[in-house]
Amino acid sequence: MTFQEQIQEGIPSVLPQPKQFETAINHAPKRKEILSPEEKKLALRNALRYFEPKDHAVLIKEFSEELETYGRIYMYRLRPDYKMFARPISEYPGRSEQAKAIMLMIQNNLDYAVAQHPHELITYGGNGAVFQNWAQYRLTMQYLSEMTDEQTLTMYSGHPMGLFPSHKEAPRVVVTNGMVIPNYSKPDDWEKFNALGVSQYGQMTAGSYMYIGPQGIVHGTTITVLNGFRKIKKSPSGGLFVTSGLGGMSGAQPKAGNISGCITVCAEMNPKITHLRHDQGWVNEIITDLDKLVERVISAKANKEIVSLAYLGNSVDVWEKFDTENIHIDLGSDQTSLHNPWAGGYYPAGISFEDANEMMAENPKLFKEKVQESLRRHAAAINKHNAKGTYFFDYGNAFLLEASRAGADVMASNGIDFKYSSYVQDIMGPMCFDFGFGPFRWVCASGKPEDLAKTDAIACAVLEEMMLNSPIEIQQQMADNIHWIKGAQENKLVVGSQARILYADAEGRVKIAEAFNQAIAKGEIETVILGRDHHDVSGTDSPYRETSNIYDGSKFTADMAIQNVIGDSFRGATWVSIHNGGGVGWGEVINGGFGMVLDGSKEASKRLQSMLFWDVNNGISRRSWARNEGAIFAIKRAMEAEPLLKVTLPNTVDDSLFS
Repeated sequence: MTFQEQIQEGIPSVLPQPKQFETAINHAPKRKEILSPEEKKLALRNALRYFEPKDHAVLIKEFSEELETYGRIYMYRLRPDYKMFARPISEYPGRSEQAKAIMLMIQNNLDYAVAQHPHELITYGGNGAVFQNWAQYRLTMQYLSEMTDEQTLTMYSGHPMGLFPSHKEAPRVVVTNGMVIPNYSKPDDWEKFNALGVSQYGQMTAGSYMYIGPQGIVHGTTITVLNGFRKIKKSPSGGLFVTSGLGGMSGAQPKAGNISGCITVCAEMNPKITHLRHDQGWVNEIITDLDKLVERVISAKANKEIVSLAYLGNSVDVWEKFDTENIHIDLGSDQTSLHNPWAGGYYPAGISFEDANEMMAENPKLFKEKVQESLRRHAAAINKHNAKGTYFFDYGNAFLLEASRAGADVMASNGIDFKYSSYVQDIMGPMCFDFGFGPFRWVCASGKPEDLAKTDAIACAVLEEMMLNSPIEIQQQMADNIHWIKGAQENKLVVGSQARILYADAEGRVKIAEAFNQAIAKGEIETVILGRDHHDVSGTDSPYRETSNIYDGSKFTADMAIQNVIGDSFRGATWVSIHNGGGVGWGEVINGGFGMVLDGSKEASKRLQSMLFWDVNNGISRRSWARNEGAIFAIKRAMEAEPLLKVTLPNTVDDSLFS
């Protein structure tokens, strides 16, 4: 069968032969035992409903074994034989170009070079899934190949509920992930619902089909590191940035350190992912001995090298060793998947990677104790460095939240706040999000590197023209992004699809997108798919990350994210998504995303102007109402530019009235 025929086939009428478990692939750890005997039967019934009764006797044994061995039913047998990667859009079967674009993005999320655990359909973060099992993947791709522009596909946590009649201006796909009743949104609830096959953790861009590999966070991390050094009034040259995690998103950190011009030490416990990042060129050197790491850092500092060092081992050991050896750390953070602390997101010190994986599955109670003990040590070592002048920031991965729950010394004197700020509170919020700057991204659907180079040039020209008349308040953001886009080709940021990211405000996003659409209309480039990370101005309500610099008491509300995805859906998005859970954990955040296909048409131009303007200014208006000064400035500027925009502005209260 051809690739197109396999896509159109969906779930085969004749079962494919069982697949051999490939040990060379990076696999998800075994999930803990959480289902009762009756619930295991329910999980099997739920899985078997995808298949005809004639196959149930064979599959029930197989799925039961998967459930016992891995804690989930992945349906490995149904994994396709074709190579998984984003093909040019012309190679996908279908009746809708928009649907073909979505197929392209789904396959990019599952590309072996992109996905963290590709055989378990997990893109990043340890549990950020595109689908729960391979039957869902096959059925979704089949639906997309059949879809017309008068239909919408409804996705329930990886499950394709079906194609429904709609209309040309409606989204082609509407995605929800993990949208459980609030009282059932604890970590163990996710474990149970996911094991039952009824819900999944879509992370942010995993379950939204918009992940573009580590490049997406390289840019945000680069901005964070650059501004971190600006905050401490020090040049990155010869400066030391210490962090941990080389998985899906965290793998971007060493590359961002190199682009920023500092020395980066990033600890990682998983040998496979460490060597993958080295092979991909995202980290320069791998070191396995702490003494050699100390020597290498001292040498790099003396020579003011720009170098990224992966330490294959535990981050706690690095922080403690550098304290003993008096290695000064300028910037410190952590980007392990602490939203998922009990299932491989964070590995405890003093235990090997293999033993830890066995413990988390066989003795989860002890594993949790070891993780919390390690977090207390981790925080204690950070506090020692902080006393010596290290600037530590929480990278929005729930490090401080889980450390506080473990009883670590991370609370401020008032017993309410953390003693360290998150990077959003200190850097990204006031410097970027409040002004409307966030992670605008695009994918060249042709798969041609020359199309990406042309879009880079178009975006750069738009930004340079805008900067000539930009107010002083956003000059630094504009300059950083022009610098970024000019070095994008040289830094070899593409992993998987021909994609790019830069931080832009509403004006910038609309102008860049319109320039792309005009270039498509002229035949200079082919179809472009727009999107963004959910980690943005408007898309996400997350009290310990995206909305951590909201101080009016509303940071725990989720009106903004819900309004965002509803508003995007009727203003022209090709697909929309809303998720429970993201980078900080199940039950800790609500986040929404979109995708938009540009085809050079007048209709696409109308959609992009309507939707992109809303997508950003929804968040600015909320931040303005919280009395954030940068957002008040930005929303007033937006109202001047668009007469139809009229936003309620806050009045300030004189502090002397409270005395």
